[in-house]
Amino acid sequence: MTAIRHDYASVNGIRLHYAHSGEGPLILFLHGFPEFWYCWKAQLEDLGRDHLAVAPDLRGFNLSDHPAEVKQYKARILIEDVRQLAEHLGKGKFVLVAHDWGGAVAWGYAMAHPQTLSKLVIVNSPHPVTFARELAHNPAQAAASQYMNLLRSDKAERVLSENNYERLAKMTLEGWGRGAVDPAQKAAYIEAWSQPGALSGSLNYYRASPLYPPIGDDPGAKALHLDPADFMVRVPTLVVWGMRDQALLPGNLDGLEVCVPDLRIERLPEASHWVMHEEPERLNRLIREFVGD
Repeated sequence: MTAIRHDYASVNGIRLHYAHSGEGPLILFLHGFPEFWYCWKAQLEDLGRDHLAVAPDLRGFNLSDHPAEVKQYKARILIEDVRQLAEHLGKGKFVLVAHDWGGAVAWGYAMAHPQTLSKLVIVNSPHPVTFARELAHNPAQAAASQYMNLLRSDKAERVLSENNYERLAKMTLEGWGRGAVDPAQKAAYIEAWSQPGALSGSLNYYRASPLYPPIGDDPGAKALHLDPADFMVRVPTLVVWGMRDQALLPGNLDGLEVCVPDLRIERLPEASHWVMHEEPERLNRLIREFVGD
């Protein structure tokens, strides 16, 4: 295992904190909600043996800057953060690995800048075309995603921070399916969530996105009409999916090959949404096998 170090980069008008290990070809890891760089610790330690493995805190999270305006979390801005960070790291073509909201950014990045990527690895994060379809036409996915409307609401900060972030802990740390929560790990997450502006910054990903389930008179994703031809990913792609994910259902994999012609899908029957925490060694092996092809 390699030592993990920390640095900052000024990109796209903000300052991003990032953890990194090792030297060599760049492999960049993007976390989701409500995580931070730490969720990739096992990957940084392993992949850093023969790569420059880098995991930033995305805009709005933990030690990175937290712009207050929702419009600062639009997809094109998040994608540009990644482009400029990769340019700052200066390693040419790179591998992009991403989970959850990081995956949403990575799908968009791969569409916009395929020439900069050698491989793409997505972990439990739906492509926008399949997710829009499932939200609009699969009642089970619409029901499973109702939490998104809470996270988009004005009361989200209050509800999630009550009782020392009890609800966020239940959504994440207590849902990893591996027994008791590690006290040190829980303390690290609460510290990240408690950074001034971080909770609102992370929630603004939901508020800025047009992909959410219908609520009341708001059609949500039903108002979208996405043409797959406009959302093509022309990068060799591995999708790893924990099949026990209760928020993002396996229907999001159906028809994915229409938008991702060079596609492999690895289904993990015993894993949930939190693959990096539940099966880190297996995920490391899958990444290594795919990157080494």
